[in-house]
Amino acid sequence: MTNTINRKQAPPITHTSALELTLKQAERQTLTNGVQVILINAGAQDVLMVDVVYHAGNLYETKNLVSSTTSYMLKCGTHSKTAFEINQAIEYYGAYLNRSAGAEYANITLHSLTKHIEQVLPILQDVMYNATMPQAELDIHIQNSVQRLTMSLQKGDFVANRKIDVMLYGAQHPYGTHSTIEDYNALTVADCVQHYEQYYKQSMYTIFVAGKLPSNIIPLLNQYLGTHPILNTSIVAPPTKYAPSSTHKLELINDPQAVQGAIRIARPYHNRHHVHFKECMVLNTILGGYFGSRLMTNIREDKGYTYGIHSYVQNHTERTAWVISTEAGKDVTPATITEIYNELHTLKTIPVQEEELQLVRNYMMGQLLGDLDGPFQLINRWKTYYLNGLTEAYFNDYVHTIKTITPARIQELANIYLNKEDFYELVVY
Repeated sequence: MTNTINRKQAPPITHTSALELTLKQAERQTLTNGVQVILINAGAQDVLMVDVVYHAGNLYETKNLVSSTTSYMLKCGTHSKTAFEINQAIEYYGAYLNRSAGAEYANITLHSLTKHIEQVLPILQDVMYNATMPQAELDIHIQNSVQRLTMSLQKGDFVANRKIDVMLYGAQHPYGTHSTIEDYNALTVADCVQHYEQYYKQSMYTIFVAGKLPSNIIPLLNQYLGTHPILNTSIVAPPTKYAPSSTHKLELINDPQAVQGAIRIARPYHNRHHVHFKECMVLNTILGGYFGSRLMTNIREDKGYTYGIHSYVQNHTERTAWVISTEAGKDVTPATITEIYNELHTLKTIPVQEEELQLVRNYMMGQLLGDLDGPFQLINRWKTYYLNGLTEAYFNDYVHTIKTITPARIQELANIYLNKEDFYELVVY
């Protein structure tokens, strides 16, 4: 006899904050050349990801745009294949090979069917060690990039994102340096080759692997990636110049015909190692970190000044920033800024109600549940911890913080970090 479901009775509601979350352990292996491999063997589908992470981002370049351009050029040809042949070989096996570069790190990421990993790893190896950086491909990249940049610079939102970084870090700091047409036109193949030789071919990197892994994944990685000698095992970034702006309030006219103002209100903040970081993630969620946040409820839902507004902490490993970002109609931009500061003041003076805090706890725990759903999400969390010098204890402490932080503690943090005089204020029309 089967149990009958009473469809007139709602199932019991379990608050996500009552769940006990555990982070699946990652396995660690070392290849013959000393390269560390972090693995998550999980998932129901016969797919896997190999993510190769280099210390080769903006922090390590000596000439602007060399990092991102070198990353782009990796797939543009090797000693044995043209760019077309590389893409054709990858697509033949239903795989996907991508590369990217950010502030600190550069990645080469391979997605493949598990059964074809032995066929596509040689292509990854070829790109990693035999890229040629053809002049013709660089010329095309520069031309396309200049066209995209020219169009983007007409948008206030794009300009605001760049300018707030300059105000926070200084124009000479890697976090504040941005592309210009002159920088693109100054790029040479020699610049890319030098960056590639130093930070890709000669320097230590880390491999993150996740998915339904074959039993011989480590021998395969060792065969194709573990025999290349690593000459530089200690990578040190060139010294940086941190020079935040002395002007805390700035208004720019980018387009005289603009109908909106791009608003950025931001302050310097700590990285993940700071004792307040995890607690302030709860405060940030209340302020502007989800659709039901204070900023969204007031400025979008109540006032109708914007389609969306949010706050976030930039994802940098060194110094970072806490940012409030929105676009509002030109006529209501000043009122929007006033309401933003009103919300900061309210968090400083009135304790958060328990009902709202419980909603935020449920939301944040739900976000964590999503981040643990599947091998690729799991490895991305381990990658964040590994690259930031953190351990599983950070995850456990974060869960504990979400569950136990009090309204009084949130108000205390608001009085430390949400003071108007600590923020840079930028409007671009």
